[in-house]
Order: sequence, then C-alpha cells, then structure tokens
Amino acid sequence: MKKWLASTALVLSLALPAAAQEYTPDPNAKAGGTITITYKDDVATLDPAIGYDWQNWSMIKSLFDGLMDYVPGTTTLRPGLAESYEISEDGLTYTFKLRAGVKFHNGREMTAEDVKYSLGRVTDPATQSPGAGFFGSIAGFDKAGPDGLSGVEVVDPLTVKITLSRPDATFLHVMALNFASVVPKEAVDAAAGDFGKMPVGTGAFKLAEWTLGQRLVFEKNADYWRAGVPYLDGVVFEVGQEPVVALLRLQNGEVDVPGDGIPPAKFQEVMADPAQAARVVVGGQLHTGYITLNVTTPPFDKLEVRKAVNMAINKDRIVQIINGRAVPATQPLPPSMPGYTEGYAGYAFDVEGAKKLLADAGLADGFETDLYVMNTDPNPRIAQAIQQDLAAIGVKANIQSLAQANVIEAGGAGTAPMIWSGGMGWIADFPDPSNFYGPILGCAGAVEGGWNWSKFCDAALDAKATEADSVSDPADPARLAKWSEVYQGVMEQAPWVPVFNEERYTMKSERMGGEDALYVDPVSIPVNYDYVFVK
Repeated sequence: MKKWLASTALVLSLALPAAAQEYTPDPNAKAGGTITITYKDDVATLDPAIGYDWQNWSMIKSLFDGLMDYVPGTTTLRPGLAESYEISEDGLTYTFKLRAGVKFHNGREMTAEDVKYSLGRVTDPATQSPGAGFFGSIAGFDKAGPDGLSGVEVVDPLTVKITLSRPDATFLHVMALNFASVVPKEAVDAAAGDFGKMPVGTGAFKLAEWTLGQRLVFEKNADYWRAGVPYLDGVVFEVGQEPVVALLRLQNGEVDVPGDGIPPAKFQEVMADPAQAARVVVGGQLHTGYITLNVTTPPFDKLEVRKAVNMAINKDRIVQIINGRAVPATQPLPPSMPGYTEGYAGYAFDVEGAKKLLADAGLADGFETDLYVMNTDPNPRIAQAIQQDLAAIGVKANIQSLAQANVIEAGGAGTAPMIWSGGMGWIADFPDPSNFYGPILGCAGAVEGGWNWSKFCDAALDAKATEADSVSDPADPARLAKWSEVYQGVMEQAPWVPVFNEERYTMKSERMGGEDALYVDPVSIPVNYDYVFVK
C-alpha cells in the first residue's frame, strides 16, 4: 500500500480553469478541406482497447475520447468527456461528472453506463487488451471479467464514481490513454468481434471507408462535442506507401504528411534544402536511448566502473551517426517529460577521468565485456562507436549483434553485461515520470524476464518513488521535485548511460496550417488531426 501524504490529503474539485486546461486555437484557422497522410504499413486495428502502436495511436485519438485528455501539443492534462471531477481526501475515490449531450457516431447519447462498460471491457481478460495492466489500481481489477469492475459505479446517468485500491498519482493520465476510451456496447456487439474495423466513438472524426491494404478515410463528426473542431472535412490515410515515394509525392504536392517521417537516406538532402527544411517541424519525444550496465555482473558491480563508462561515451559523436536527429541525454527522463531536471549536467565526457576511476577500482589495465545490440541499422553502427569509446579507456567490448527478441531475452535473463537500447528503448505510455521508473529502473522490473536490464534495485529510491506517487495530483510541484530527486539518485549510482533523446521530425506540405506543436504532439503521433487545418 502506498503511503498517502498528509500534506496533499484534500478534496480536489476541478472544473475547467481555462488557463491550464483549455486551448486557444490559431485565429487564422479555417474550416474545410481534406488532407492526405501516407504510411508504409496497413493499420492493424482501430479498437482503442487493442491498438498499441505509434501508427494507429493518433488515429484512435481522433475517433474516440476518454474521461481525460491533454491540451493539444502539450503534456498538460485537461478534462475530456468528464466535465469535472473530484478526488476524495484519502485519494481513493474519483467522481467524474460527464458532459451532457455528447453523442456517439451512431447518434446515441453517451452515459455513465458506457464508461462503466468500457472500463470493464478493456480489463476483461477475454478482450486481451495489452493495456489492461494500466488499470490495476482500480478496485476489483484482480477479479475483472465479463461483469466489469466492482470499483466502477454508476451514480446517475451523468456521474460515475471510480474507487481505487490504492492512491495512484498516475490515474488521471491512465484515464487519458486510448485504452480508456468510451465505446458503445451495442456497436461492439454488432461488430461481432471486428470492432477494430468498425469503430464507433465520440471523437472528432468517424470512419467513413477502409479499403484494406489501400486506404482509410476519416470524415468530420458534425456533432462533435468540442465547439469549432475539427477544422478538416476529412483525412485520407494511404497505406502501402514506401517512405521515399511518399516524400517524392509530398514534394509534388500530392501528400500532406508522410506518416513514416523523412527517410534516413534523404534526411540530409531535405535539411540542406531551405525550401524543404522550412516545412519540417522538430519536437521532442518521450524517449531516451541508453546503455544498461548490469550491476550484478562484475565489474559493473563497482560504482567506479559504471561512472567510468558514463564518462567514456562521446554522446555528441553518437548523435552525429543518426544525422543529428537527437540531443545528448544527461538523465533517464527526456526533456519533454514532467520531472525532468533542468540544468542537470550528468557525467561529462572525460577520457582521462574515466581512466582514473578504473584505476581506483583496481582495473587500471581495463577489462573485457560484451555489448548486446539489436541488429538493425543504425544500432550496430552506434554499438561500434560505443566500442571505440570504451577502447579508449582500456575496455574491450565484444559486440553481440542479435535479433531484437534475443537481446530482450538476454536483458530479461540478466545474462547481458551491457545493452544498447536502440530500437527497444522505453517510450513512455503517458507523460508522467513514474512510467520511466518502475518497469525499467525499479526493483519490480529487476526480475527474470523484466525490462530492468541493469538489474538495478535500490529500496530507498523505490520508497521515494512510492511516496511521490501517493500524491493525487500528478502535476503537483512537490511530487515532480521528488521524482527529480529519484532520477538524480539513479544517476549517482550510474546503472545506465543515458546517451540521447531522439527528436521527431515531421514534414508537412505548404498548405498545412496550425501551430508547430500539433505536428509533434507528444501524445498524438505523428499529428494531432483534430486541430490542424488547410490554409
């Protein structure tokens, strides 16, 4: 049970404080027009309980809504289908007041019964939702099934009460995940197991056409409950488009956004052309590329060795390998994540300092180890750069270039002394610092098969993390300060070498309008379709 902090034990009643939770659209925004987005691969599903890949994430966000949402282009929470909510003094009960008159795409008005059904559906083992575990703090989760969750109660048609088994600061973020989208039972039943191809939600767009292997067409929801949006009449997603061809079509004015991004082979060419570079929007991701150091495997069980490795890595040179599409990292959290410690320098690149630390650890002549890496470009090239940096301080790192599954298996089993995380690194499910700790740095993840490949476990830091998550308000400055302390504590013990934070590069056609943040929205990848427009 997490400890509830007395200093925050108060009832929170939140309506819509405009400055924090509303969004001021572009005054030049115009309604109308259809845009074209391309993807190499077809879409697997549009069922919000099932979809869990970057390609369909923002599509689902435009078809469905949850109780909570984010201010467009930011990680700031705001109410969605909930007009307001209250949190009890003990942090265990959330009472959501729903907006009146919200309609599903089939014309029926949404009620609290739909919320209860949807949360019960996503947690029912029969649904096989990859996101079910996010709802583990709701009372009755351990007995979830066809009868729903005992912790979700319909108070009246526009009020739903959710009781937790423990205080959980991330709960409002969970209510903003696609998995928490509200769906109508009759549409799920009518789809007879194919709701992912026949989605019905309350979102800004609705599915008008899906020709498998060719295209999907979204059309504007004229009855959308948010006034004034979406601006677009529709969005056409063309699939089966190779990224290089998509870029050429954008240059010819046939495509508005290549969904797979700028092809690596064309990146320098695009950025060197002022006309094309002017159409590129750059933004951060909730992602960090890192090297894990297995603290249970000698000599990485010595702090001096782990610090020496941190100081040996030339992060600027590694960033160059990926055409500068990242910034050097100083800590586990990416800069766009709440709780990131501004001004924290981490370990400076210092070859002589690293050599001295190895000597202090009794390893003046260096040592030999294995560096595991996924065998798809550019990861082997990054591993070679790491190998060269380590050689400069006397460490011989033998590269084990393997298929992704084999690297993950070795990491989970604890048999890999070092792993470059590229292609497998953690991307946050929601913009909260806790999501970067428990699975990959906390004691709970340092188990057989877990994602904490450094096998780092610090009970004191775990306790501080638990304390931070016992504050009900995820944006509480005191909570974020505590998370900052947790990650600085991690860095002091150096189980990782944070290498870089990748940046997103979205290219758009000249006719696309809307602020840049909408094209690198941290929770809608690649584009927040609800708020962009055609000039």
